[in-house]
Amino acid sequence: MSGALSWPFLRLYLLTLFYFSANAILNVIIPLRGESLGASSTVIGLVMGAYMFTTMFFRPWAGQIIQKHGPIRILRIILILNGLALILYTFTGLGGYFVARALQGVSTAFFSMALQIGIIDALPEKDRSQGISYYSLFSYIPGIAGPVLALGLWNAGGMDYFSIFMIVIAMVTGLFGYSVRMDKTKERETDTTQDETGQKLRMLDSFGELIRNPFLFKCSVIMLISSIVFGAITAFIPLYAPQLNHGNAGVFLMIQAAVVVVARIMLRKKIPSDGTWHSSFMMGTMLLLTLAAACVGLSIQAGAILLYLGAGLMGIAQAIVYPTLTTYLSFVLPQTNRNVLIGLFIATADLGVSLGGVVMGPVADLSSFSWMYMICAVLGALMIIFAYDRRGLLSVMRSKEG
Repeated sequence: MSGALSWPFLRLYLLTLFYFSANAILNVIIPLRGESLGASSTVIGLVMGAYMFTTMFFRPWAGQIIQKHGPIRILRIILILNGLALILYTFTGLGGYFVARALQGVSTAFFSMALQIGIIDALPEKDRSQGISYYSLFSYIPGIAGPVLALGLWNAGGMDYFSIFMIVIAMVTGLFGYSVRMDKTKERETDTTQDETGQKLRMLDSFGELIRNPFLFKCSVIMLISSIVFGAITAFIPLYAPQLNHGNAGVFLMIQAAVVVVARIMLRKKIPSDGTWHSSFMMGTMLLLTLAAACVGLSIQAGAILLYLGAGLMGIAQAIVYPTLTTYLSFVLPQTNRNVLIGLFIATADLGVSLGGVVMGPVADLSSFSWMYMICAVLGALMIIFAYDRRGLLSVMRSKEG
């Protein structure tokens, strides 16, 4: 494999697109379905948060198991589990949705780790950021048309059509996924030998690295807070947007996803891929996140135009923050347990999205959606300060360790 756009990698990106197509529909249908059944924002947040909470819980073990058994073997098992979860949506109510979201969370933990580990191990260092960006890009492409399609199904009363879509997505993803191949690299074979000789930290020791490792700690905190904002947007915008004149959740999510896709393509070569912490770059990204949340929160007074502006800013922030942090960590984390530690980092993203529904749901119940999004803006502002690397300590420490 050579180059992030070679055919083997394109197959991985297409599999990612098929896999995440269901979520683009479910992210709209589940809140609307919950509201129609009389569920509070807290309950809806719990159901939505179950997905990323279980993903977060299983992510570190996913990295360790995939490192031991290889991504392809695990991927095929996970595609079956994902298919069962999607089918469960077709004949259950809100309680069944909770179980299905949890099953999806387990499968996503292994799916995303399998593909990202495969991409990181197979690509040369200079192409890593592009590979991760394209993976993340294709996971967002379904969000362009998915929300509008979901609203169309809901407004037409077409839950039968919803069931058909879930079954088709499950089958297509499974069949396509079974044909995917990933070549082993020398780097990966070295990792396996190191695993067999015990030259890696135990899982419990790796958890401690979240605090001890300054690279992992800073990236994880930024990812956690950013994901709380992203999660609050995903979980509650279908309920918040209709409160505005001319507000439409489908349009909001479509703009957000489209901007993510365009920004990933246009900025793919701008994302740092040199293992150096770029403070101004990350602070600017956190500023975009803060402005996006503020626009969404203030749009209840200012109108739908500000809402959609927030969608665009949110899309740019999403396009940048994850691939930037993941690429940086792929350089600075120790090789012996890099996959496990990256799994822990991604778990903080999962936890953040889950908290965006679980924690921000009660906040919205106690105040309002508008105030809840303004709190998200405050969290983003704090991350502007946190992203600053005083005296360039992260770069200095990396050079010493190198």
